[in-house]
Amino acid sequence: MSQLPSAILFACTYNSVRSPMAEALMKRLFGTRVFVDSVGVKAGEPDGFMIAVMEEEGIDMRRHRSKTFEHLDDTSFDLVISLSPEAQHKAVDLTRHMACEVEYWPTFDCTAVDGDREARLEAYRKVRDDLKHRLLARFSKPKMASYEARD
Repeated sequence: MSQLPSAILFACTYNSVRSPMAEALMKRLFGTRVFVDSVGVKAGEPDGFMIAVMEEEGIDMRRHRSKTFEHLDDTSFDLVISLSPEAQHKAVDLTRHMACEVEYWPTFDCTAVDGDREARLEAYRKVRDDLKHRLLARFSKPKMASYEARD
């Protein structure tokens, strides 16, 4: 747990599943208290299963447009959180000459799961829920512990 940065960039391989999920969840959890964006190392397209599991959370991802590091309008981030090994390398390169913290959160690539629709959706849900828990653990203030004064 630490202080909420003013600007966070989430990065993954294609900006089609993991980083858009993290971006949207961060915005849902922390609103406008922080600027949030997401990118991929390579160009991708929003994934239909990602859209479906985020819709279960009441988040509409149909308007998400994937972009790469090269498409960033601004690189004034306090924190870059990479969710894939490829994104970690790119984030380190991007921030080499910046005062910016980089964190690597290894995140399962749910697009690699085979099976029927429900099995695949369950893999996406797990990634979504894991990201949500990690965001809350990393950026939420701890609850004050109550105690009784003792004589």
